[in-house]
Order: sequence, then structure tokens, then C-alpha cells
Amino acid sequence: MSVSLEVSKRSTRPRATRNKLRHEGKIPGIINGYKIESTPISVDGHDFKRLLRTEGLNSVVKLTIDGENYNTLIHQFTTDTFTREINHVEFLSVDMSEVTEVEAELVLVGTAPGVRIGGALTQNLYNVIVSATPDKLPERIEVDISKLDIGQSITIADLPVSSDYEIITDPIEQIVAISEPRAKEEEVTEEEAPAAE
Repeated sequence: MSVSLEVSKRSTRPRATRNKLRHEGKIPGIINGYKIESTPISVDGHDFKRLLRTEGLNSVVKLTIDGENYNTLIHQFTTDTFTREINHVEFLSVDMSEVTEVEAELVLVGTAPGVRIGGALTQNLYNVIVSATPDKLPERIEVDISKLDIGQSITIADLPVSSDYEIITDPIEQIVAISEPRAKEEEVTEEEAPAAE
């Protein structure tokens, strides 16, 4: 699924222009890639943040510039160190028929039986690299842990195969495991404590 976002061309100089845009609630950015030269743009900050919340990073974003439409992915964005506000965004124009690679989040779903009886759950991997055409890229991949018992784990190889995308990350990478509950430390009794001289 693709979503549309309005953008405008912008000047790259002077620097005060970028500061003015940010003051107006706009985010300076750039688009490059398939069938377009590197082009400076600006996008409404509220619209972009809403898009991130509702669609995520891997959705196809349709940008219109001078009457031309471009299917893009959000390649990256940067935030201010202190305010955490987004201060720049880069869009990558893509060919919808070509396979591309992005990161997708791993999300644990279900309740593991091993946890119910006191096992310790550890998630070791939070993101994987996936390969697909832009319209099939997943934002997240669910990992079902509802059958995971103490001493068991789930690796990339254990995930169901999807017809929409391929996981590129090494199949032997461990996603999650449940270990034995930690033994409680024995309390030192008064009799066992060394006597003071």
C-alpha cells in the first residue's frame, strides 16, 4: 500500500532558509534515486510525523514534484540531539518492480509456557534485513512464542517462509530463548557467618 505526501522544492542556500522552514513547521529534505536527480525538498512536519506513526518506515510514499509522481521509501531521517525534533529527511525514489532491502522489526507475540513456569525470556535480535519489491516490504515480522518452553529457542530459520518477502539475515541467528530460572541465592545463616573475634 502506498500513501501520498505533499512536498515542495526548496532552495539549498542560504542556511537561514532551512532554519526558516523549520520555524514554519516544515522539514528540509531531499529525494534521489530512480528517474530523478538529487532534488532538495521540504515537507510539512505534522504530516511526516503522522505518516511515521500510522504507516511506519517501510511504506511506499508517493511524492508529487512539478506534476511528476515518484514512488519513494523513507531512506533515513535525522533528529536534533536536544529537542529530538526531526530536522532532515531523505526519500529514495524506487522502481516498483525491483527488489530492495530494508530492516524490519521483530515483534514477539503470544505467551511462552516456559515463562509461565518461571523461565527467563531473552530476546537477542530485534530487527532483520528483508528483501522484496517496495509494495511487499513488511514493517514488522511477528514471532510466535506461544509454544516456547524452558531450554528452547527460536532462530531466523524457524520463522515461517513468506511469499511476499525473503529474510536476508543469517538463518542461524537466534531471536529469542528461554533459560532455566535463576536459583535463589542461599541466605547466610547466623551460624554460617564467620564469628567476629
